[in-house]
Amino acid sequence: MNKIITALKKDPVLYISGVLAIVSMFFVRPDAAYIGYINFKVLAILLGLMLIVSACVRIGTFDYMTYCLLRKIKGQRHISILLVVMSFFLSMLLTNDVTLVTLVPFAIMVLSSFKDFKSLMYTLIFMTVATNLGSMLTPIGNPQNLYLYTNYDMNLGSFLLLMLPYSALSLALISLGVFLMCKNKEAEPGSNMKKVDPPKASRLIIYIALFILCVLTVAGKVHWGIMIGVVAVFILIFDRKAFKGADYALLLTFIFFFVLIGNIGRITEVKEALSSVVDRSPVLTAVISSQFISNVPAAMLLSAFTEDGRSLVIGTNLGGLGTLIASMASLITYKYHAKLPAEEKGGKYIPAFTVINLILLAILLSLYSILTHI
Repeated sequence: MNKIITALKKDPVLYISGVLAIVSMFFVRPDAAYIGYINFKVLAILLGLMLIVSACVRIGTFDYMTYCLLRKIKGQRHISILLVVMSFFLSMLLTNDVTLVTLVPFAIMVLSSFKDFKSLMYTLIFMTVATNLGSMLTPIGNPQNLYLYTNYDMNLGSFLLLMLPYSALSLALISLGVFLMCKNKEAEPGSNMKKVDPPKASRLIIYIALFILCVLTVAGKVHWGIMIGVVAVFILIFDRKAFKGADYALLLTFIFFFVLIGNIGRITEVKEALSSVVDRSPVLTAVISSQFISNVPAAMLLSAFTEDGRSLVIGTNLGGLGTLIASMASLITYKYHAKLPAEEKGGKYIPAFTVINLILLAILLSLYSILTHI
């Protein structure tokens, strides 16, 4: 029993989605149609991006970039703003969870030297918010965007234009938030910043080329089978250990949800009943659902009950704000903060996180309401 509880705590979405998929099999017995449930293009793009980012992390690409940007900045507030803005833009390409895993330890190391732990806490909160809001602009910024973009066969240009107003307002809001909540304490953090060597140029060029190949696949210019084959071969040749950095649990979670959604779609009564509920307000339904099951599962589940993919994109992205589990990436920063000594925590993280998120969520939902009535 203890092992089961431990496993659930480690990755609850994986195990719950697995149980739901298995339960659905009792209502729709496995047959040849099951293979059609699986969106192999989504899985291939996710795996390709994971491998490339893992390889880039292993050669120190993002550590070096962060080091170069921060080493000449002295003011605490300026460093906080830079870290938050970096989180915002990097998440558009690296996904929100990878961005946080990369930048949060660096942020703690640099800002701890100022001994202003309340400002450190607020910086970490705004970095988390920045990754969740920055990642919503692009189809590859987070898993639910990639899924919805592919599932509803969206156009890249229209996707970017759809989320641009929310992203632009978000950047202004989080920048203002950091300016107001973080002190402008002057200090010399350089003594606490270890020198970082640049990544090997030849490998970085190869990885950038592979990343462009992934983007072309998202845009529909390259077949996903060719892309994942090329990426896998190059990663095997240059850094096979990068395979360990891929989130295979997320891929398996996607497969479980594909099975669950496929089976629900074949139970006519259930699909029609739930579709009538979701279609009344898909954005609000997505926002509320995300608060309890996080935005990736919400996107996948709700897609079975509505053809309004644009509303789901907006709803699940804005739904990443709110509770700590609304976006699972938010748990990454929380775990780093929780490991800090008691005297370095700077305050109660969860209440501060929740209040900031709810304020931003209310503002962005107000923008949605305005845009829909123009």
